[in-house]
Amino acid sequence: AATIGGTVACGFSGPRRPWSGSLRDYLLGVRLVHGRGEVVRFGGQVMKNVAGYDISRLIAGSMGTLGVILDVSFKVLPLPARELTLSFICNQAEAIARMNRWSGQPLPLSAGAWHRDRLQLRLSGTADNLARAVERLEPGQVSEDCSYWERLREQELDFFQARTPLWRVSLPAASPPLDIDGDFLLDWGGAQRWFISNQPAESIRRKAAASGGHATLFRGDLDAARFQPMPKAMQQLQARIKQAMDPAAIFNPNRMSQDW
Repeated sequence: AATIGGTVACGFSGPRRPWSGSLRDYLLGVRLVHGRGEVVRFGGQVMKNVAGYDISRLIAGSMGTLGVILDVSFKVLPLPARELTLSFICNQAEAIARMNRWSGQPLPLSAGAWHRDRLQLRLSGTADNLARAVERLEPGQVSEDCSYWERLREQELDFFQARTPLWRVSLPAASPPLDIDGDFLLDWGGAQRWFISNQPAESIRRKAAASGGHATLFRGDLDAARFQPMPKAMQQLQARIKQAMDPAAIFNPNRMSQDW
């Protein structure tokens, strides 16, 4: 039931993100109503359309705090000729090592995920390229059924149905497994790590920061902020952007900060 506007507002990108770019990279322009009640347009409808600050990309991930999105323009790409899903049996550390090693090789990768000792890769391209990649990778199983990736993108897998707090951790893809008790699911070749855990938020965020990342409480009721606290300079910059776009703080109040 995802919508284009909701996807832009949340800044979500699917499993293809590490190899094809983020949603923000494909956003060309946006038209919205800002906090002064005016309809404004940023960016345009073609690639070379921006002079100065690319304000339209601020809307990606703004959670509706800067204005009401009216319409957006995207760069689009053709669908691949063919796609395959490859499966391997390995632990989390080996999965991270393999995904990072293979990402640096000339392979038609378009997705990589791991959960409970099962590593899955998606290949996208021509039939000849896929055949050569399969021969090179020697997977345990090959399937033309790629529905897993859509269910992962739309969070329809059983993993996402748990009532335990769900965390989303962004890390450098090559970071080793985090020392956190819970059930892990790795996406984006290891750069996006979902996990279900009852551990204290401070402990989770401390360990994520130690590995060069940050943790977001994606779903669940805990006595903790949803977003990891930002450095003071970044908080001040965001507050200035909010003041410029929505001076009365009427759009989605307290969503990104308790101050506005």
